Amino acid sequence: MKFWFRNDYSFGAHPKVMEAVCAANLEGNIGYGDDKYSDMAKARIREVCGLPDAMVEFVAGGTQANVLTCAFLLKPWQAAICPDSGHLNGHEVGAFEATGHKILTVPATPDGKIAPEQLVPLLKLHQDVHLTEPGLVYISNATENGAVYTKAELTALYTFCRENGLYLFIDGARLGCALASDANDMTLPEFAHLCDAFYIGGTKNGTMYGEALVITRPELTKGFFRMKKRLLTVMEKGWIQGVQFLTLFEDDLYFKMGRQSNEMAARLQKGLKAKGWKLWVESPTNQVFVIAPNDKKPLLDEVCQYEDWCPYDETHTVVRFVCCFHTTEADVDGFLAALPDLQ
Repeated sequence: MKFWFRNDYSFGAHPKVMEAVCAANLEGNIGYGDDKYSDMAKARIREVCGLPDAMVEFVAGGTQANVLTCAFLLKPWQAAICPDSGHLNGHEVGAFEATGHKILTVPATPDGKIAPEQLVPLLKLHQDVHLTEPGLVYISNATENGAVYTKAELTALYTFCRENGLYLFIDGARLGCALASDANDMTLPEFAHLCDAFYIGGTKNGTMYGEALVITRPELTKGFFRMKKRLLTVMEKGWIQGVQFLTLFEDDLYFKMGRQSNEMAARLQKGLKAKGWKLWVESPTNQVFVIAPNDKKPLLDEVCQYEDWCPYDETHTVVRFVCCFHTTEADVDGFLAALPDLQ
């Protein structure tokens, strides 16, 4: 038996989400997101975020959400600032750059974060009118390395952005895990008021697919649907996303799944450390990063699905294990039992 820790989007959807989609399957709904389910889901998201005037739109995946939002908010001569480890920079094949914008990177901390003081030299340099003008800061929560921004960190970053004419956009692919983490000190409404735009990730937290994009300031939203259509991100059967997100925010399901993912990752992380496997970073969310001896990787290949993350040295590789809403204690314990003790 192979244990599945490759990512958090390899299984279909939470049974309650599937049940809701099946229940609505043949009842007939208007297309392009003009249906009753999308309307109800958008209203529910505004409610739980404490943003009664926010714009909510659904897209199929994270790259779509990132490219669409950044391209929409920026003027043609502007650029996005991004951690060098950010998904927008390193995992999207130039999709954002294909819209005609440049990415300006700053070095991320080991846990994948950036701070206001890192942006000051970049803004000074780009006062030169022959260079692109920074217009937006992109971060993710949780970060690429599984860390969670604190309320103080996010407040400082957003304050800096507002003072310097920058939008702050937060990639929320794993927002459910971030806000359900023991390391988190913000409510969803508090988080939602500390940025100009963000998205609530569904693909990696219990839906078949889909992200709920939220622009928090209504004055920024004019023309958004046309840009959404222009960038090929409008779904004809948009009602399916509406049904899914309406279900996510019933009975706290979204955060229950985030907690389940985090708890299983914490169990896995603790078990790996007990067996002498060294961690690359300590992650408080659902991603676990381990410095694996290269001579042990054939065994890993036999017993589980995982992902090579980056080289560590000549004899070790950083590998990533990811837990999801479907991961159980039996999965974690069975995998740990199959691993050798490195102590």
